Amino acid sequence: MSSQTFRSLHQGPGLLLLPNAWDGVSARLIESLGAKAIATTSAGVAWSNGYPDGNALPEDSLVAAIREIARVIRVPLSVDIEAGYSDDSDAVARLVARILAVGVVGINIEDGTAATDLLCKKIAAIRDRAAQSGFDLFINARTDVCLRGIASGEAAIEEVIRRCSRYREAGCDGLFVPGLVAADAMATISKAIAPMPLNIMVVPNLPSMDTLQKSGVRRLSAGSSLAQAALGRTSQLVSGFLAGTMGEMFEGSANYGAVNGLFNGNAD
Repeated sequence: MSSQTFRSLHQGPGLLLLPNAWDGVSARLIESLGAKAIATTSAGVAWSNGYPDGNALPEDSLVAAIREIARVIRVPLSVDIEAGYSDDSDAVARLVARILAVGVVGINIEDGTAATDLLCKKIAAIRDRAAQSGFDLFINARTDVCLRGIASGEAAIEEVIRRCSRYREAGCDGLFVPGLVAADAMATISKAIAPMPLNIMVVPNLPSMDTLQKSGVRRLSAGSSLAQAALGRTSQLVSGFLAGTMGEMFEGSANYGAVNGLFNGNAD
C-alpha cells in the first residue's frame, strides 16, 4: 500500500483510527475487521518477543516482527520505534532504512525525557536517509510532555507546541501527544500546529469521537490497550483453568477455522 494512501487517510473524512498490532495474527485480524491502516504497539511487540517496553527490544527482533506483520497485510503499516533504540541519530536512521525495506510507510519516534535537540537530530537523519533511498516516509513525532507529566496545564500546552515547532523544522509530518485528554487543549494544539495532523492515544475518559474531531484531532491510536486487554483476558482464563474451570475458555473465543482462514494466500 502506498505512502500517499496513508497520508491521505490523515485528511479525512473522519478520524484515522489506528488499531495497534503486535504480531502477524493480531495485524491480520485487525485488517480483516476493516481497519484502513495499522500501527504497531512497541509494548506489545516487545512483550511478544520476551522484552520489556522501553527501548530494550533488540533491533533484529523488531525488524523480524515487522517483516512478519508486513507479510500478511495489505493496508498501510506504521511502526512504533520508541526512541529509535539508540542516541546515535545515524544508527536510528540505519534502523529505519531496515524497516522501510520490508514495506513500512510510517513511523512513530518519541522524545521521552531526553532533550528536544536529540529527537530533532534523529528526525533529520531519518528524513535524509529516507529521501536518499527514495521513500516517502510519514514521520510521526511523539512528545511525552503530557504522558510523563513533564509539564501541566497551560505550561504543558505551550511546551507541546514549542516542541512541535522544533520537530516540524527537523522534518516530521505529524504530532503524537499521548496522555492528552482535555478537548480544549486538543483544540489549542491542533490549531497551533495546523496543517500538521494531531494524533492522540486512547485512554480512559477520553472525549467522544465527535468531540475529538471538533477539537481538531486527525488520528486516534489504540496504543498498547488492545495488547493489554488480550493479556488481561488470557490471565483470567489461565487462572481459571489452573483452578479447574474450563468453560470460560469457549466464551467469545475466535473460531479455529476463521482464524486459520485469515492466512489463506499468505503462506509465502
